[in-house]
Amino acid sequence: MPHLYLVDGSGYIFRAYHRLPPLTNKHGEPVGAVYGYTTMLWKLADEVHAADGPTHMAVILDKSSKTFRNDLYDKYKAQRPPPPEDLVPQFPMIRDATRAFSLPCIETEGLEADDIIACYSKAALAQGWEVTIVSSDKDLMQLIEPGLDMYDTMNNRRLGAEHVAEKFHGVSPAQLGDVLALMGDSVDNVPGVPGVGPKTAAKLILEHGDLESVLAAADGMKKGKLRDNLIEHAEMARLSKVLVTLKCDVALPEPLEDLELKGIPDAPLLAFLEHHGFKSLIAKLSAVAEAPVAEPASTAEFDEDEPCKHDDYETVVDEAALDRWITVAKHQGWIAIDTETTGIDATRADLVGVSMALHPNLACYVPIAHGGTDLLAENPVQLDRALVLAKLKPLLEDPSVLKIGHNLKYDMIVLGRAYAPTGGVTIAPFDDTIVMSFDLDAGLHGHGMDELAATHLSHSCIAFKDVVGTGKTQRTFNEIDLKAATRYAAEDADVTLRLWRRFKRRLPAEGSTRVYEMVDRPLVPVIAQMEMHGIKVDAAKLSKLSTEFAGQMASLETEIHALAGAPFTIGSPKQLGDVLFEKMGIKGGRKGKSGVYSTDVNELERIAADKDSPGAVIARKVLDWRQLSKLKSTYTDALQAQINPATGRVHTSYSLTGAQTGRLSSTDPNLQNIPIRTEIGRQIRDAFVAEPGNVILAADYSQIELRLAAHMANVPALKAAFANGDDIHSLTAQELFGEVNRDTRGRAKTINFAILYGISRWGLAGRLDVSADEAQAMIDRYFDRFPGISNYIVETTESVRATGYTTTLFGRKTHFPRIRSKIQHERQGAERAAINAPIQGTSADIIKRAMVRMGPALLEAGLPNVRMLLQVHDELVFELPQGEVEAAKPVIERVMANAAQPAVTLDVPLGIEIGTGLSWGAAH
Repeated sequence: MPHLYLVDGSGYIFRAYHRLPPLTNKHGEPVGAVYGYTTMLWKLADEVHAADGPTHMAVILDKSSKTFRNDLYDKYKAQRPPPPEDLVPQFPMIRDATRAFSLPCIETEGLEADDIIACYSKAALAQGWEVTIVSSDKDLMQLIEPGLDMYDTMNNRRLGAEHVAEKFHGVSPAQLGDVLALMGDSVDNVPGVPGVGPKTAAKLILEHGDLESVLAAADGMKKGKLRDNLIEHAEMARLSKVLVTLKCDVALPEPLEDLELKGIPDAPLLAFLEHHGFKSLIAKLSAVAEAPVAEPASTAEFDEDEPCKHDDYETVVDEAALDRWITVAKHQGWIAIDTETTGIDATRADLVGVSMALHPNLACYVPIAHGGTDLLAENPVQLDRALVLAKLKPLLEDPSVLKIGHNLKYDMIVLGRAYAPTGGVTIAPFDDTIVMSFDLDAGLHGHGMDELAATHLSHSCIAFKDVVGTGKTQRTFNEIDLKAATRYAAEDADVTLRLWRRFKRRLPAEGSTRVYEMVDRPLVPVIAQMEMHGIKVDAAKLSKLSTEFAGQMASLETEIHALAGAPFTIGSPKQLGDVLFEKMGIKGGRKGKSGVYSTDVNELERIAADKDSPGAVIARKVLDWRQLSKLKSTYTDALQAQINPATGRVHTSYSLTGAQTGRLSSTDPNLQNIPIRTEIGRQIRDAFVAEPGNVILAADYSQIELRLAAHMANVPALKAAFANGDDIHSLTAQELFGEVNRDTRGRAKTINFAILYGISRWGLAGRLDVSADEAQAMIDRYFDRFPGISNYIVETTESVRATGYTTTLFGRKTHFPRIRSKIQHERQGAERAAINAPIQGTSADIIKRAMVRMGPALLEAGLPNVRMLLQVHDELVFELPQGEVEAAKPVIERVMANAAQPAVTLDVPLGIEIGTGLSWGAAH
């Protein structure tokens, strides 16, 4: 007689995952669950063959987390946590494992695995077959009847109707659904009836027969909580019955006959085992012990790579060789790539060549634009640029080949420009080792390739200056001979591959997969697009501002010299220090190791704050002069020179690894340092303008760090204030000072933000111009009114001292190696930074997620002409046609407001402020 075995694959997967420690295969991928699942499935096949030889078998899996039950009840399974981050990438491999055994792997959209099992069970029983469900899930016990049993592999026992009666106090499998509906299920979030547990539910069903009879009899029951709950929650009980009832009337995804067992061919199983390097299983294609010793990939094959052999690198100068590299890359499924160019500005540099690596020391360089600029110079033999680009484009866009790069954003821009005449190129899928390194080790060291190679590979990379020279003799890379160019360029690709092999296995093992996959990696192409778009600046306005700043600086110089009694170079720290502390006799000056007085911003602000000091006025004017000087050199002068002549726009360069808390940083120009609240800062932002017919739209998260503090520190008063839309600074003023006016609100605002940065009593005293004791009293009062903030600071500090790092809500780690420093100011500085890091880091994660989702959301809304140009602190800046503003605003606001979900659900709303204008300044 045909005997069908239906394996609850989901149960197997989670058992396998929790049964073994984290393991990685030879490719650096997490495979602990894959290994355990493979051995369990193999053991099952051997056991059941020896027992009674099933004739048909299939593994049934969940297609997705959303099914028809979620449409009936949106809270169904809502409380279940997401699967572990290192398990998610193993799901596809587990499907591969099933198919390697030549077993059907069945899943259906909209149905749970239990429903599919029910459909196959009913169909098989209807044809007179025997059925065994390999699971111990209580929901599946509803299906038990003559001809169908369950097999609990964990306890090696068969489950029938007698087991249901024993477990559920005498009920039959046919009555189990009614019992489950009454008692509910906290794991799946099935509501049931409050106060009704398994015993009460079973008793009610045994007395009345079924759920509807119980509900009908509720009115006549003895008065009490049970009666009241049955009446009040009758509809929830009926809904629960629908939720727990297995759907068994759906067409079978595959015919029963196709599930026939025909033996397990060795070839596909061997190929699967070899791919993952499961050596102990390869050695014995036979029975597996009950508790196998898991065999992780050897660390030696990662940590003991041979040294880089530069003479082994290949210079690819003919078409057949290029085809060979591309073919191997497609076959193995990954390749490291790097570009060589004529400069460091990706939006201006020309492509000179491409390097690739397949394995350590198996690397090459494909030159396409080498040769001197002299018309009489003899260019080396190399492939035609158009030919190389045409052949590489399918590889770069092949979804089955992983592209690996270091700071891949740069290569995306360079290659995007190279392919622009033929429609562009999308490099996907990809891994970026600079981002991987940052997500693993932020705060421990830098993330440039040379430093990472030295840190992780004990390898010293060829210095760029040693290849191209320095000073007047420096050449561009296209002028370098091919042998030297190949050694340098191919090494970059080789080192990138070696770093990737190490980082890939560390991500899941160290809990960094989530932030890498959900936050940072998807942002790389988004940032690349923003940099390519750039933003228009008004050169005439910048020139006018430069002239005005120069005039104001000259006036300040005259005033400063008059106060000093003689002219001196204001920009010279030595001369300024001598004037302040020697000539004017200001007390408290401190000299550094060089013997020069410190005149940094903190020192000048200290002097300026002392109204009785003879140097207060001059210190304030020097600070004003410095600000003007910095803004003039950094922005109004520099921006004019940074306008790209090909686009007429300025293209800032963003770094995903520049700020250790996860915030983006920018250079050339640095947009993060434009003063936010001053008139001078607004004038500079006025120079960032829209093209004719367009406008600038600025969307800013309102007080996001305070909102996150309210959530993360669990401060009810602050959460309620944000939920009600109250003025948070007025609330704090009322709590601290008992009244709200301009002065108390201003002080409250300073305190609100300063506390989150772990400010000391001395620091707050300086900010508020009060004594240290007064400042301490304010801090104490703040913590008394909002104890959650105090608890958060204590818990965060203790945690980082114990672990060495902080963590955001999305799992981003920031390391603080100086948290245990014996040097007091280093330790205290690390503690202050650590207090703010989880909040600022979570804020950064949220705006990054908004940026990743923004493009698809705008396209879906039919707004392809709305372009995201800038990200500055908590703000996103867009350029769009004037006529699309009203359509774009709600889309942008929705994406930003919901950016944390579904990964993180906040207790406070995220407020978004949106403004528009012809310039960035006017949009505020």
